[in-house]
Amino acid sequence: MPPSSEVAFYLRGLWLLFLGKKEGLRLLDISDRGMLRSFYAALWCLPSMALSWYWWHEAYLSGMPEGVRTGAIFFVRLAIVEAICWMVPLVLIGLLLVAFGVRDRFQAIIVVANWLSVPFSYAYSLLILIALFLPALHGLVAILWFALLLSLVFAFSRILRLFVRDQPLLVTALVMTLLVPGMILSELLQRFLGIYPT
Repeated sequence: MPPSSEVAFYLRGLWLLFLGKKEGLRLLDISDRGMLRSFYAALWCLPSMALSWYWWHEAYLSGMPEGVRTGAIFFVRLAIVEAICWMVPLVLIGLLLVAFGVRDRFQAIIVVANWLSVPFSYAYSLLILIALFLPALHGLVAILWFALLLSLVFAFSRILRLFVRDQPLLVTALVMTLLVPGMILSELLQRFLGIYPT
């Protein structure tokens, strides 16, 4: 697993790319090995994921009769949903790049997508903490949640333009592919597995 110093290195590379500076690419490992190592981002996101699972668990129990317990299987199912919703959009991105004839950008875009999930995952966990400890600010949290989603869209699309310049349609399709399938799959799988709050 990459140490924090290495992850900080990658995040700095993403920040430079966001600013439109191509030298940020030198701080990212976009080799085959680097692409595979970028999936360690999931482990780096695990603490924030665990917090979101706890929040989801509490929301689920709030709609159930008092005294109902879920057990560890609830969290196993959440982890399964998380893994599927992480991987499926990346596979679809690969198919999209092949369809547009730019399959050589696959590694770089997957590296960017994976490592970009780390800062946004922790930003979302901060909103969850606010929702847990300051429930009166629920409306503000909802607004900030939406603003953070827009920030993710803006950041990812801005970085993508460096890789697929002059193809705005592809940039839009890639951003939508990263976000929409995961959102749809998440709800469908949660309902199918019986872990969706009522």
